Amino acid sequence: MSELSDEVEAVLRAKRGQPEGWASSAGAASIMRANVRKNTKPELKVRQLLHAAGLRYRVDLAPSTTDKRRRADIVFTRLKVAVFIDGCFWHGCPEHFVPPKANADYWGPKIARNRERDAETTAMLNREGWTVLRYWEHEDAVRVASEIVRLVRKDRL
Repeated sequence: MSELSDEVEAVLRAKRGQPEGWASSAGAASIMRANVRKNTKPELKVRQLLHAAGLRYRVDLAPSTTDKRRRADIVFTRLKVAVFIDGCFWHGCPEHFVPPKANADYWGPKIARNRERDAETTAMLNREGWTVLRYWEHEDAVRVASEIVRLVRKDRL
């Protein structure tokens, strides 16, 4: 199928109230489209605490010079520290991830690929001299921010 016919099919499905191919229902498609890439609640809480501690950082930045598509949530550019606050669903948290029953053939490989990409990104940034910190969205924001502050202040001395 051509790219144009795929677009036409998606428009027709939307008009009929049918879900997109990856969603199990129109409601699920709507919820998934509403997810945001940056400024999530866990990320905002950690950033608020870091700012209150006097730290300044860049947000939603690609730290790598070789791959500008892989973006960290919080970046301390001079110190080469990249912080990722990963969502439990999208990144397959070992504690909280529950594989969806609907469209399991789609979601299983999708989440597995996200996890592979996370590992590749961490390795790539480490090779480029970056310190990579990864946290789950369910982790306590105060503990996460304290750990980041301790590391950044130690590296700054």
